[in-house]
Amino acid sequence: MQDKVLILDFGSQYTQLIARRVRELFIYCEIHPYNNPPKSLADFSAVILSGSPYSVRSESAPHPDLSEIRGKKPLLAVCYGAQFLAHFSGGEVKPSDTREYGRAHLSYVKPEETFFENIPSDSQVWMSHSDTIDSLPTHGILLASTTDVKNAAYRLKNELTFGIQFHPEVYHSLDGKQLLENFLVKIANVKQTWTPDSFVEMTIKKLKDKVGKDEVILGLSGGVDSTVAAVLLHKAIGDQLKCVFVNNGLLRKNEFESVLKQYEGMGLNVKGVDASNQFLTALKGESDPEIKRKIIGNTFVDVFDHESRTLPKVKWLGQGTIYPDVIESISVNGPSATIKSHHNVGGLPDFMKLNLVEPLRMLFKDEVRRVGTSIGIASELLGRHPFPGPGLAIRILGDITPEKVSTLQEVDAIFIDGLRSWDLYDEVWQAGAILLPVNSVGVMGDERTYEKCVALRAVQSTDGMTADWVDLPYAFLQKMSNEIINKVKGINRVVYDISSKPPATIEWE
Repeated sequence: MQDKVLILDFGSQYTQLIARRVRELFIYCEIHPYNNPPKSLADFSAVILSGSPYSVRSESAPHPDLSEIRGKKPLLAVCYGAQFLAHFSGGEVKPSDTREYGRAHLSYVKPEETFFENIPSDSQVWMSHSDTIDSLPTHGILLASTTDVKNAAYRLKNELTFGIQFHPEVYHSLDGKQLLENFLVKIANVKQTWTPDSFVEMTIKKLKDKVGKDEVILGLSGGVDSTVAAVLLHKAIGDQLKCVFVNNGLLRKNEFESVLKQYEGMGLNVKGVDASNQFLTALKGESDPEIKRKIIGNTFVDVFDHESRTLPKVKWLGQGTIYPDVIESISVNGPSATIKSHHNVGGLPDFMKLNLVEPLRMLFKDEVRRVGTSIGIASELLGRHPFPGPGLAIRILGDITPEKVSTLQEVDAIFIDGLRSWDLYDEVWQAGAILLPVNSVGVMGDERTYEKCVALRAVQSTDGMTADWVDLPYAFLQKMSNEIINKVKGINRVVYDISSKPPATIEWE
């Protein structure tokens, strides 16, 4: 049985990053809302309390009962969690005189503490708070300070309970992973057994038990997530899996044919369904990005409902939903803020008489790729860039027309083919082109033009939660601009997006 870590979510947007860091240590963890914890804590080896946008002094702030955790389970309280422990355990939390956000450095670390083992005394940490712990809780022992925050870390005497004011989960805390390892492995004695092979073994068993003799219909996209989900399901239930690849009219150039060919020889039962007219008709005249996403989601449901009715034994709909989709759509089972909706998250309508099975729902993208390697999927397929479920609909700003789709397909093909021919494709996590609702003046052949602008986007990331723009060579960008303007009718201007996530998102809509 896997050792498990419980993360109680108080609404921080960083909560998911705590889970990422814990998973990087090959330790399984689950996020639960602070107001709906697991009924039993017996299966959990340690507990982490997340940060929160609230002030612990506010009446509306989360005030959970920790009586079943304190002193009974190793406990790490991060930011708000550390303030909560202090505030309700004899300490004092006050508004900070100097609100500390961003990078800071430890100025004091208590010697010979396992919690800070192998961490430099001046280690860089990341702060994000407006309150500060003015005095430690009863029996609190100071472990670390920064220049501006005296009580940056503490532990409680005679308990395996630790509080830290900074965020070890963000990459700017340079030794954050080491600190989590010190707490989880050296102090809490959690076993590091969460590996791709263990996930595959556990998931196949669960899928067999869950699905039984029923059949599953799964929508393939050609991407990593749906492919790994399909192969996992196939290993569990074999020919009971029926795969459908839908052409929604919003795919990349020639993608419908190339993806169907890609699946030949993988042992999957795949049917291609061309529903492009159905999708484009449903989207006609709609410009609002959220409504476009919902139209696409609803149309996918209609298509799969129709296909499932031709397969009377199908009782389940399989999806390649992954953790970032869930996080951004339904706030990770907790009170954090919704960023945008995803077409593949949120359940099925009542009229669709299928149950949902999502083998990858709790995995991050890099974990999905490692699982794919574990089950023998080709590296070329696993290295493919993510492509949004709504396809080019969210890369065409404004209303959708067949002409706009065709234009963007041509631009996208030039850009992606260019990345491959310049050996840049594998240096990029995700790339694409965006058709802007902007006309600009140009000069072509001594004549004035008034045509469309496209933006190129290329980012580096590990899981889609954060991303940085890629510093592509100027010569490459110049080449792409010239090719796009010369070869794609209706385009006379090309720009390159140099925004990171956050504050921007990877996609424009």
